[in-house]
Amino acid sequence: MDFEEIYQAYFKEIYLFIKSLSHDEGIAEEITQEAFFKALRAIEKFDGSKDIRAWLFTIAKNTYFSHYKKNKRQIDLDVAEESGVQIVNHLMNEEDAFAVHQFLHSMKEPYKEVFSLRTFGELPFEKIGLLFGKSAGWARVTYYRARKQITEYMEEKNYERD
Repeated sequence: MDFEEIYQAYFKEIYLFIKSLSHDEGIAEEITQEAFFKALRAIEKFDGSKDIRAWLFTIAKNTYFSHYKKNKRQIDLDVAEESGVQIVNHLMNEEDAFAVHQFLHSMKEPYKEVFSLRTFGELPFEKIGLLFGKSAGWARVTYYRARKQITEYMEEKNYERD
């Protein structure tokens, strides 16, 4: 069976499978096309010991999850950027800056220090992680959790002020 026949035989099944995962026709079509492209590039590696249908479904599933992780990360970064802008706005207002520093002073470690090192010391996450003997990922997560605490505190404070 040549690849064109494989494509014709399994495209609809793979598409419907991805559509059931994504609940979006556009994404399902995009992922299905990408999965078949990956399969075409790797067809020489397929030894025939397994069912080609199962092989295609595995490629499609992995392609979908890679796409999902990439988009989730982008959404998380967009939300984090928006939250970061709020913190900067609070720090630019003298009264809010004092409230942020007050709250920061009461925060538990390592959140207080990681937030300060990143915001005021402008250290990259890699160096913050090294200071604590942890990874850059740990520093990033700790920083975002601290920032979330501060943002929630300031939102609560602004709510009380209104």
